[in-house]
Amino acid sequence: MTAQLPHSASPWPTGGLALVIGASGGIGAALLAQLQQDERFERVLGFSRRSQPAMDLLDEASIAQATAHVAGLGLTLRLLIDATGLLHGPGLQPEKSLQQLDPVQMAQAFAINAIGPALLMKHFLPLLPREGRAVFVTLSAKVGSIGDNHLGGWYSYRASKAALNQLVRTAAIELRRRQPQALCVALHPGTVATALSAPFAKTGLQVQAPDHAAARLLGVIDGFQAADSGGFFNHDGSVLPW
Repeated sequence: MTAQLPHSASPWPTGGLALVIGASGGIGAALLAQLQQDERFERVLGFSRRSQPAMDLLDEASIAQATAHVAGLGLTLRLLIDATGLLHGPGLQPEKSLQQLDPVQMAQAFAINAIGPALLMKHFLPLLPREGRAVFVTLSAKVGSIGDNHLGGWYSYRASKAALNQLVRTAAIELRRRQPQALCVALHPGTVATALSAPFAKTGLQVQAPDHAAARLLGVIDGFQAADSGGFFNHDGSVLPW
């Protein structure tokens, strides 16, 4: 991957539309706020279960409705960041052993972390232009790396994020055939001070404020080149092992 570019050397064509999916979450809201101040995009929109139109990753019809809304704006979709994800919730915690595996909870993790983003790719990748730079980014997780797994545990989260990485890789291959200048990338945001990571932020772990993490991620996205499509990257721009 190439070095990050300053805004003065913008890789983005003039105008265009930027979208943030999961805009009500900690990192999603920070990404949306910063993009809304970015003059390189003509318009910036955020989607969530509370937006208009509302989007729910568990409801493909809502994704299709949001896609139709975006298509009707008449703007070129240049950037889409999927900032959704599920690590824990009511009755759902990362497993420490095989004995804690629960099929219902596993299905829930896969529905949000893999199937939902796959449906975003299904509906939104066709909206990316055939010419000029365009980027679809989904926030994955370093613990989804099979090669970097040295601690075990967190079965559902690890496996669902690994599945997401494979979906990104596969979609990028198909995307390259139709839109060779468009990218589909998986990006690990690091540990961010949000509700998702709060119960697991260990002492000594580098935890980023959402606005700092958002600025860092946007800088990394600026530096992506066509050859990076289908890749899995860390929040500092380095390549992560599958």
